Amino acid sequence: MTLFEAAASATGGTPSDAHSASQQAVATELDLALAGLSTLEERIEAIRAAIVGPVAFSTSLGIEDQAITHAIASTGAEIDIFTLDTGRHFPETLDTLFDTEGKYGIKIRVMYPDAADVEELVANDGIYGFRYSVEARKACCEVRKVRPLNRALKGAAAWITGLRREQSQGRAHVPFASYDATQKLIKVSPIADWSFATLEDYVAANKIPINALHAKGFPSIGCQPCTRAIEPGEDIRAGRWWWENENGKECGLHTQGEDPGFEPKDHAA
Repeated sequence: MTLFEAAASATGGTPSDAHSASQQAVATELDLALAGLSTLEERIEAIRAAIVGPVAFSTSLGIEDQAITHAIASTGAEIDIFTLDTGRHFPETLDTLFDTEGKYGIKIRVMYPDAADVEELVANDGIYGFRYSVEARKACCEVRKVRPLNRALKGAAAWITGLRREQSQGRAHVPFASYDATQKLIKVSPIADWSFATLEDYVAANKIPINALHAKGFPSIGCQPCTRAIEPGEDIRAGRWWWENENGKECGLHTQGEDPGFEPKDHAA
């Protein structure tokens, strides 16, 4: 009898329930531990030490994620770094990918959407169908981002993100670590408590390469058709899907479980 089977037998649940409870306990302990560490490097090392199994980091190549990539590379932590290429990135984003691999001597795994899913999406909604409704936009994000993310995270025990509480009202209470029941892994945000000033200071001090668009009024960078520069005083995510209501604008990567508005055939199954 395995440890999880024994725990399940003792509690009357299933091995899956016992595994989830165990991961939730680890996440709670890690959340407290990260809050007590002062440097990003210490937090990265603590994450790797606490997690049994593969740890994956999804980078958008934005300034937050560039800071985390630097810490992973500088500590030598065994963490898989991947990015999602939606097919609609700014050229500057691809330049950042190239520059980052060159500076740190690392390989960032690139995940692409399923071609058949993209073709079906465009056939249904049109080339810019995401402009017509929130549901259509979420459908596009589902195909180009959410599904590739889910493939990239298969087999991972933990998922590192660059979420910060200061980024938006919807992210104001992001924990350092929590159990993600959708992905069935521990989700970790090691710079959750950082201000933008702290982030900028870290990037400058370590000469970290960042996307050239950040200097042109793009604090948050997504796909080119869905991202604009922001005006002075606007929320840092105001340039994302700017034609939508300001409340709760997310692509679905961190809010899975909501209706994506489109359910293409699972060609990769």
